[in-house]
Amino acid sequence: MKMKQLLFSFLILCGMTLTSHALADNPPVVHPQTGTKLVADSVTVTFTTRKQYFPGGTVETQDEDVLSPKSVHIHPDGSKYYVNSLEGMRTVAFDFATGQKLKVIHHAFDSTHLNLWAPESGLFPFSYNYKEPGTFSGKPVESTFSHGGRYLWVPYYRRSYDINAQDPSALAVIDTQRDTIVRVFETGPLPKMIATSPDGTRIAVTHWGDNTVGLIDISGEDIAQWHYLACYIVDYQLKLNYSRTVPVNRDAGSGYCLRGTLFTPDGRYLLVGCMGSGGGIAVIDLVQERYLGRLLGMMPNLRHMILSGDYLYLSINNKGYVQRLPLRQIYDAISSLQPDKKTAQVSGWESCKVPAGARTIVASPDGRFIFAACNFSSKIAVVDTRTMKLIGTLSADSYPVGLDISQDGQWLFSTSQARPSGGGNAVDIFHIDYQ
Repeated sequence: MKMKQLLFSFLILCGMTLTSHALADNPPVVHPQTGTKLVADSVTVTFTTRKQYFPGGTVETQDEDVLSPKSVHIHPDGSKYYVNSLEGMRTVAFDFATGQKLKVIHHAFDSTHLNLWAPESGLFPFSYNYKEPGTFSGKPVESTFSHGGRYLWVPYYRRSYDINAQDPSALAVIDTQRDTIVRVFETGPLPKMIATSPDGTRIAVTHWGDNTVGLIDISGEDIAQWHYLACYIVDYQLKLNYSRTVPVNRDAGSGYCLRGTLFTPDGRYLLVGCMGSGGGIAVIDLVQERYLGRLLGMMPNLRHMILSGDYLYLSINNKGYVQRLPLRQIYDAISSLQPDKKTAQVSGWESCKVPAGARTIVASPDGRFIFAACNFSSKIAVVDTRTMKLIGTLSADSYPVGLDISQDGQWLFSTSQARPSGGGNAVDIFHIDYQ
């Protein structure tokens, strides 16, 4: 046990992937008691249990595979949920009803896994001649389901030998019936967000590292036929030439720091949030097959985007806001983007102040509430969309970053990513009652 603790400390201190915006300070570490409640108008949220890898928890909740979890995603059929343990380099499948651990999927590859790789697309060249580029461990970030939940797509922050995430990374395709990796694709540098088109025929992979977005055709059932369609550049592609021995902060200084990604409901456009300097929402026209430009006017430091009802919702990380705008106004603004005018101002955003560090957001099934993981304050915020007002917050294990909500809206899961100073290493589970 002592050796495990030492190894754990070493991994956290030496391998931590952090968002630079979160390093301004280190708020006190928080581990709320189960049973903690938020009672607000028309909704009650109760912290029911957790899975953790930090000292002081109960034996029942301890789980060494919950190692700096970055995201959580509930299977569409509600049978299980998946946790991406970033620093643990593994994805963990849990039974939804019982919480029992079903499978630990390790993201480690060598020459015996060459049959898993899709043919190279030619879109992502290496800048350095690695001896065995297919031998590495990957740090899983986000996920998306395809083919009705049959497959789970998981991109890697970087390959383990690429300390500054400047060469192609990769993503794994997990068969959720067996919870086994069945395909591996190359990606651009430092992929974070990934999304599935409404018709289920395409996957978008957003590369934080160099201002590019990859698009994969998954229109058939035959895995061997899936392939890249394009790699789109948002204004300019970064030229990466960092040290190969001395780590640098790749969460900063990465151009637009592309993050939140979603397809419009008609599948015509791909919207990509720009979290870094310059800001806005990048727009890619998937019919014309070209990048159109950026929509501006929202607050800077846009982290996540979701669609709920007739609205596009954004989370604003540093200042802590949830913003929204009717989707029809987004379409109107897109129509004003021209080859000689790559930006358009979008006004009329409604804003709700939430605690600082607003990361992932999710909506209740009826769209009445927005829940936000607020990293800096270790809170889950609840926004009433009728008024766009904050109606309350509930403590979570420090520092929440990922969220998902069950299809019936009764269960909310959050992940708390670790920091070298402590905190994190937890998956919190909340029950929601609507009155």
